[in-house]
Amino acid sequence: MVSEKKEPGVLAGFKAFLMRGNVVDLAVAVVIGAAFTNVVNSVVKGVINPLVGALGTKDLDGYSSCLKGPCETNDAGDVISGVPIMWGSVLSAILSFVITAAVVYFLMVLPMAKYLSRRKTAEEELVEAEAAEVALLREIRDALVSQRGSGHSTP
Repeated sequence: MVSEKKEPGVLAGFKAFLMRGNVVDLAVAVVIGAAFTNVVNSVVKGVINPLVGALGTKDLDGYSSCLKGPCETNDAGDVISGVPIMWGSVLSAILSFVITAAVVYFLMVLPMAKYLSRRKTAEEELVEAEAAEVALLREIRDALVSQRGSGHSTP
């Protein structure tokens, strides 16, 4: 009689997938990343845009060019005529991205790379020490075997 292996059900596989540490870590990273994005956007809009405005005439969101015709907007900011290109908003988004990437790199990626490098070096040293110990034990074993072989004669 051939025994059949029973494959786990779809729900059991899904539960195992969810309970892996990587999925939970990823979910936490997404939530923290979303909150951090709000902080970076606030810094760009509240600090960087006004600093750029101090050098120019307004904050980054106000910089635009008109592609077609005279661009006119109403009090609510809706475009009445023309085709505006809001390049200031694009520049603001690029600055937000660069700041976010810099913070992630310098506060997370770089320290983790240094930590993993140190850890790898320590593991390599441990492996080398174990290899040296194994070699020494082999030498001791060979010496004992050779002593035993020369001290005892067989009839």
